[in-house]
Amino acid sequence: MTAPKKLFIKTYGCQMNVYDSERMAEALGGQGYEQTQVLEEADMILLNTCHIREKAAEKVYSELGRLKPLRDAKPDLKFGVAGCVAQAEGEEIMRRQPAVDLVVGPQSYHRLPEMAAKVEMGEAVLDTDFPAEDKFEHLERRPKARRAPAAFLTVQEGCDKFCAFCVVPYTRGAEVSRPATRVLEEARDLVERGVREVTLLGQNVNAYHGGMTLAGLIRELAKVDGLERIRYTTSHPNDMDDDLINAHGEVDKLMPYLHLPVQSGSNHILKRMNRSHTAESYLKLIERIRAVRPDILMSGDFIVGFPEETEADFEATMELVRQVRYGYAYSFKYSARPGTPAAERKEVPADVADERLQRLQALITQHQREIQDNMVGRELSVLVEKAGRKPGQMLGKSEYLHAVHIEDAQARIGEIARVRIVKGMTNSLTARHL
Repeated sequence: MTAPKKLFIKTYGCQMNVYDSERMAEALGGQGYEQTQVLEEADMILLNTCHIREKAAEKVYSELGRLKPLRDAKPDLKFGVAGCVAQAEGEEIMRRQPAVDLVVGPQSYHRLPEMAAKVEMGEAVLDTDFPAEDKFEHLERRPKARRAPAAFLTVQEGCDKFCAFCVVPYTRGAEVSRPATRVLEEARDLVERGVREVTLLGQNVNAYHGGMTLAGLIRELAKVDGLERIRYTTSHPNDMDDDLINAHGEVDKLMPYLHLPVQSGSNHILKRMNRSHTAESYLKLIERIRAVRPDILMSGDFIVGFPEETEADFEATMELVRQVRYGYAYSFKYSARPGTPAAERKEVPADVADERLQRLQALITQHQREIQDNMVGRELSVLVEKAGRKPGQMLGKSEYLHAVHIEDAQARIGEIARVRIVKGMTNSLTARHL
């Protein structure tokens, strides 16, 4: 028998890339590849890239440069670039880094077996099309291996919103939803292999339209025996309809956590961002959500230093944060993305943007720590995911997505344990098993 080839995948960026990397590994399994975590063992190295962060493409080129000497020791080693940088850069990657054998965009992963076969014959292969077929439908079924108790499940991809700062519509394409029947089939398969919690993924997940709305899909998933927890991310405020809001108060398996990015608290900046909502409409939406689920923990995204942002605009963002009091929030200094409308506008001076970001992050951290401290003494449910570093310690996630260290834990991995919180920290909680 031929020894299996080894595949090393390095994943950058969002949860959808994590999911895509798993599926790419499965697709290449048909070509005789087994995944490895040891870089030096690899017969193919695949970088699954993200285009959201600053200078994303340059970082990929730097990484390829660092990896290139590995081919001196193994001349048959293959290099591939996948994901959003692959989509955005295309053949430029091969021009700048001739060592790259394979460039594949996010919509073409179902073609990876054929592409890998060509690469093994000595061809360089590029595929950054937006094919009409569903990339998920054509991938091989997952092997029936045991899974971790929490899993990502992509249900929607792409975005039609065209925010002025964002490359997603250009790298992931228009909004496409997987049919609900296939999502439910995959969810049942995951449960058979030990999964208790799924997080439904999409660039604009609450725009899901795979034969039903996202709320309808959540209600159907809640009927799956053995599936105990449901989450979803990332949402757009404009697509939070009444049924989805009500689901947070009606579906017990839908966890009390919602990531709902707003980006800015200034209506002037929101308009320049092409966000199509106002600070006031966002705050009213939060009120409606908390009316049906008062204990829900909110998470958000913020961009600081967007072109034309004044101190008054920034203060409006700070005021919105004070009103919402996020349990988590992700904040970034604006950096231009080539090809987006905002890239042509005059940027806020870097030192001003840096100072604003520090102020915003300090406020977010203050609220986060206060919320964590207020959990002390409460009983929570924790999905146990792995063993901790200390003897008898187990780690998992609460219903509010807190990382929880359970001391003297009796529960096994995959169980949902009742615990009492004894200590709050900025990024985690400590608990005792009840």
